Amino acid sequence: MLTMPPKVSFKAQMYQAREAAILASACRLLGEKAFDLMTMDDVANAVGIAKASLYKHFGSKEALCTAAMVQMLGRVQTYLASLPAQTPALEKLHALLRWSLEQLLGNQMPPLPGRHSGLRAVLMANQDYRAGLRALSEQIGAWITEAQAQGLIDPGLPLVMVQYTLYARACDPALCLLKEGGQYSDAEIVELVLRTCFDGLVAR
Repeated sequence: MLTMPPKVSFKAQMYQAREAAILASACRLLGEKAFDLMTMDDVANAVGIAKASLYKHFGSKEALCTAAMVQMLGRVQTYLASLPAQTPALEKLHALLRWSLEQLLGNQMPPLPGRHSGLRAVLMANQDYRAGLRALSEQIGAWITEAQAQGLIDPGLPLVMVQYTLYARACDPALCLLKEGGQYSDAEIVELVLRTCFDGLVAR
């Protein structure tokens, strides 16, 4: 006999919807203002709730931003899992960077915090974030190693160098500069970043 899942009350549904809106706003603001400049007032105003209501969900800016970044890593893992297993490793790396750039340009995903960001130390103290980042790095590393074995990525480049290059392109400030310039569409910016990342600057 099948057991029906417990019915979620309307109040609980509203709480979950508000929390989802809070996390989405935090992600957008982290991309726009960065952790050190973002305030809880900014988030409350973006969601359209009182700051007291915000604190019912997250007790501090650190707790909120950590939850947002852990959620972001989960979204990346979900996207990676959606890629067909038979897709070649280099194509998977292309697809991941393309998706990340599209999310970033659409303010749907904050960039990974820089070395001097106040958020970095908070995140690295969080077990869920460290586990998610480690799993992501291992998956990307496996694809890079496979592509190097196939001669599609220079095997003389250290694995960590290739990983950091991909991370850097996904957080490249050139994206914002190109978008603000208005000369290129988001799609064109994505193609330009992919081209310079994987093909370099040397004329072919």
